[in-house]
Amino acid sequence: MTTRRNFLKGGSAAAATGIVFCSCGLLQSAHAQGASRQKLPVTVNGKRVRTIDVHAHCQFNEASKLLGDMPPSPVRGADEAVVEIGKRLAAMDAQAVDMEVLSINPNWYNRDRELAGQVVKIQNEKLAELCASKPERFAGFASLTLQAPDLAVQELETAVKKQGLKGAAIGGNVNGEAFSDPKFHPVWAKAEELDVPLFIHPQGVPELNKQLAGNGWLTNGVAYPVETTIALSHMIFEGTFDKFSKLKVIAAHGGGFLPSYADRSDHACLVNPKGCNPNIKLAKQPTEYLRQIYFDSLVFTPEALRHLAAQVGVGQIVLGSDYPFPWQLQPVDHIFASTSLSDDDKADILGRTAAKLLNLVG
Repeated sequence: MTTRRNFLKGGSAAAATGIVFCSCGLLQSAHAQGASRQKLPVTVNGKRVRTIDVHAHCQFNEASKLLGDMPPSPVRGADEAVVEIGKRLAAMDAQAVDMEVLSINPNWYNRDRELAGQVVKIQNEKLAELCASKPERFAGFASLTLQAPDLAVQELETAVKKQGLKGAAIGGNVNGEAFSDPKFHPVWAKAEELDVPLFIHPQGVPELNKQLAGNGWLTNGVAYPVETTIALSHMIFEGTFDKFSKLKVIAAHGGGFLPSYADRSDHACLVNPKGCNPNIKLAKQPTEYLRQIYFDSLVFTPEALRHLAAQVGVGQIVLGSDYPFPWQLQPVDHIFASTSLSDDDKADILGRTAAKLLNLVG
């Protein structure tokens, strides 16, 4: 069976076929919606664009061991989350990605402060090391012990000021507590002060697992977007984005389901006033807050990208792949295939917006 590893070893011969192999051996056409496969260096209208993937995963065994033995993940790509630099760079080259902004999904929120703090410390140190070894190819989002907000504030400051990380990756809630809870305000204030983004990546909704059981991996395909939708909606309706108007948030997977049906949010309080707190006076319509949130481009098709841009503004979209998980192995192709986007729009999504957002020089 041909694997991605064999494909990467095959180099130019495999590339010439116009085909990409995912870890399981399934084929994926390199011609996304009619677009030709992009290669490095990427150019738009003859001008070089540095492609920056803000949604790429990694993990470090040293930290994972502290959390206890975990069964091998059946998810394709999971075995490549531990970065082997040569293989990861080859994969990035094959995807036409200049830089990955690496993050680690938080699976330590339910652990005690001391253990979680140890895990986060190791991860941030290792991630900073990795990024420093190849600064032109890797940047990183710090991990935070978010269940202990006072510690998370310290971790974020250290990560940005001393370790060179570009912000932090967080889940969609903390053990069921919404990010709009005032206990998290010091973390958002610190992120605002440091002028760094927070990357929201959902972890699932355990309360829905029984309903989502069955075919189709609905615990990810449905619950992950739902979790992000809930997280952003709480931050909108509880006034978090008013209180922290300069807070920069990036939402994974195109922001979940919220941008697809955002206008319903504008009508809920009109239909059921008793379902809304009269003491919370939002500064603007709920849908308007989407234009101060950033969203990754992991929505798969040019039509979905067109709709996302129409709803949130093209200037709020950044490139995302979810690598090494093979959701979208050619993440730039549907951007080039989007006839609704101008050349400037494409260049912004591919990397210019992320470069400004993350203060990436060069």
